[in-house]
Amino acid sequence: MNMKTRTSGMRGLLLLNALLLAALAAVTFGSSAGAQNAVRGRGEYTMVTGGANGTDAGIIYIADVANQELIAMLYNNNTKVLDGVGYRNLAADAENVVKNRARPAN
Repeated sequence: MNMKTRTSGMRGLLLLNALLLAALAAVTFGSSAGAQNAVRGRGEYTMVTGGANGTDAGIIYIADVANQELIAMLYNNNTKVLDGVGYRNLAADAENVVKNRARPAN
């Protein structure tokens, strides 16, 4: 391999690394990351334990008061992992209740 081939190969690798670095910077600092933070605010969480019908295992209910969401998680003794059981959007549920009350009875 002569010196010209080695130099042009090195330039190609440097150019490729520069392009990859630019792509990484664009993905990291792109507008989609800022837009995602604007849509969902910082959470304020409350957690309570309870039970559910059909299981002896404990369930953890985690409410995000700021974003009005609730998730339920079940502790699996066999795998020692929390499994997601359910999710509710509390704002949407409250909106549906208001809509249903506003309908006239027939």
